[in-house]
Amino acid sequence: MEKMRSVAVLGATGLVGREMIKTLEERDYPVSRLIPLASPRSAGTKAVFRGEEITVEAVSENSFRNVDIALFSAGGSTSRKWAPAAADSGSVVIDNSSAWRMDPKVPLVVPEVNPGDVLEHRGIIANPNCSTIQAVVALWPLHKEAGLRYVNISTYQSVAGTGMKAVQTLRDQSEAVLRGESAPDDGVYPHQIAFNLLPHIGAFDDEGISEEEWKMVNESRKIMHLSGLKVSGITVRVPIFRCHGESITAQFEKELSPCRAREVLRSAPGVAVEDDPQNALYPMPVSGAGKDAVYVGRIRRDTGLDNAVSMWVVSDNLRKGAALNAVQIAELL
Repeated sequence: MEKMRSVAVLGATGLVGREMIKTLEERDYPVSRLIPLASPRSAGTKAVFRGEEITVEAVSENSFRNVDIALFSAGGSTSRKWAPAAADSGSVVIDNSSAWRMDPKVPLVVPEVNPGDVLEHRGIIANPNCSTIQAVVALWPLHKEAGLRYVNISTYQSVAGTGMKAVQTLRDQSEAVLRGESAPDDGVYPHQIAFNLLPHIGAFDDEGISEEEWKMVNESRKIMHLSGLKVSGITVRVPIFRCHGESITAQFEKELSPCRAREVLRSAPGVAVEDDPQNALYPMPVSGAGKDAVYVGRIRRDTGLDNAVSMWVVSDNLRKGAALNAVQIAELL
């Protein structure tokens, strides 16, 4: 019999926090007690787990006593404050923010890629960026087959990656534009997101490279233990509610045909191949939303690089890109 565990979820009222609670239930994780936590502003609201309404508590110094696993999805500053406190209380923190990802003492884990890294934890394990997770799930089995040299990734990221307010912004702006009105500006994005594309996710550095683009570079290298891997690309926010798409071109040390790449990916954990473009079969956000897999299609020879394959990768950023990956780490523990 599996050991029952006490599980806290910090950020329980947000999009990812709610998805974490839902995923714990769907995967029948052995929870003896669920403690939903949030800021004082959200305390007193209800979370539903296994048919029971549980009152959300304000996070405090006493929140993590006798807690085995603490799933965090409440932002970097909150994580920097409370993750050490939770770890000191004996909890293992699985943190979905960017606060700990590049800390050399904190493992950054995607269970399909580097499950053994969880053994190195000192009380905190980092959950990678949503876009990085789906990319490495698809790239890792191909790397083992042919050896990655270079990866170029263009992301098409849904507004759910920004949070609940952004989802409402897209809804409000879309309705306004369809009524022939100006899109309301609530300050979530620097420009209108409805019927638009924003090549702007995170702050830009002096070279014009965004924070999200650096996450793709640095996190991919750390997760796959490929410190010299060349990674480039662009990250774009698109006007869809949920599920990210990525155009990936990967160059390898050895020759890798599209046919062999399909075979490898069909047998890879966490991957579902949908690749029959002649019959309009390829991954799409509308079919991938709410599902666990990383969907891969449009697998083809790259027309510009030797030993290179291009592909289209879609995954739900709230599921595999956040909640599911965190719960899978808890399952490893």
